[in-house]
Amino acid sequence: MKILITNFHRGDGGGHTTYITALVMAFKEKHDITVIAPKTSRLYQTLSVFSGVRVIAHDFKGALLKTLGDVVSFRALLRRENFDVVHVNGSVDHRLCFLAAVTLGSRRPAIVFTQHNDKEINSLGVWIRARFGTTKVICVCDNSKRKLGKSPFSQCDITRIYNGVDVDRFSPPSADEVERNRAHWIGSTHSGKLVIGSNAGTAEYKRWMDMVEAVAMLPHNLRRQVVVMVAGLLPPKSDLAKVHQLGMGQNVVFTGLLQDVYPFITTLDIGFVLSSGVETISFACREMMSTGVPVIVSNSGGLAENVEHGVDGWIVPVKSPEAVSSILKRVLMNRYSLIPMRHAARYRAVSSFSLRDFVSNTESVYLDARNAALNAAGN
Repeated sequence: MKILITNFHRGDGGGHTTYITALVMAFKEKHDITVIAPKTSRLYQTLSVFSGVRVIAHDFKGALLKTLGDVVSFRALLRRENFDVVHVNGSVDHRLCFLAAVTLGSRRPAIVFTQHNDKEINSLGVWIRARFGTTKVICVCDNSKRKLGKSPFSQCDITRIYNGVDVDRFSPPSADEVERNRAHWIGSTHSGKLVIGSNAGTAEYKRWMDMVEAVAMLPHNLRRQVVVMVAGLLPPKSDLAKVHQLGMGQNVVFTGLLQDVYPFITTLDIGFVLSSGVETISFACREMMSTGVPVIVSNSGGLAENVEHGVDGWIVPVKSPEAVSSILKRVLMNRYSLIPMRHAARYRAVSSFSLRDFVSNTESVYLDARNAALNAAGN
């Protein structure tokens, strides 16, 4: 198949970048793959170095009037390349592809849309895209599928495909790796401490501050046994000031944005993703669990679908540092309880977070979408 994959993120792109990169690396030897993304994006920069995939720079415009200015050139691209499938990953790129393709007649490609976030989608624009500009829909968790079933996309064919991670790459580290990486990230001053961390990022909705507050609630003799690590863009100065106001300045380590999160994950005893919105299934959660790290997740979006409470992780209410603190207190009183949970987290990842299933199920959607588009053109 000839496939175009689009993404509008200008910067890191988070899970979108991970999602598209995994698909491209799996498909590039089998299908003709083109990716369109802003030149400033991590997706563009990551994929540009690989052979077998063409990457085109395009700065998607969010506003409708600016989008209309791009329609002519994008329509020319679709007509010239004659793609079988266009896979869009957000409302901005979906809108442009729909407007560019709508007048192509029999040469119109199938449009597959993946819903990556947990936002409400019931606007007139969504109804138009669902009715006239969508062949198939992919959602990444059951929670999203339920929401989509109550949205304008309910009239489309919706398939739930869980995000997969490379369980071979994200595998439990050796003791030497752990020691070496901890020395790099936290040094000797935190030797022997319980290391809690997240590679989910520092956006406000990620609620990483809830973990800082949870540790601050612990009795002093327990709090001094904990270090919190947070990977991602450095938070604003106001958040850094709050960390110090909580007396947690010596307990929290910010790594900045990482190109490779695996060494960071290997330092962790416990992971966390405490989002209060937007989140669906979380690649970060799945990467940590695959590495053998049990994860505390909030009951937001599809996060709870990752773990079995008390077995390979924990589920807490949204915005509940008190619940998180209670879990940490129990763990600190019995650190050996983490051993079976680490094994269980790894087992769940290997058995349920398969990259193979993620790729093959997505390819099946592409095939069905292409065939549907061909049948529609024939009619």
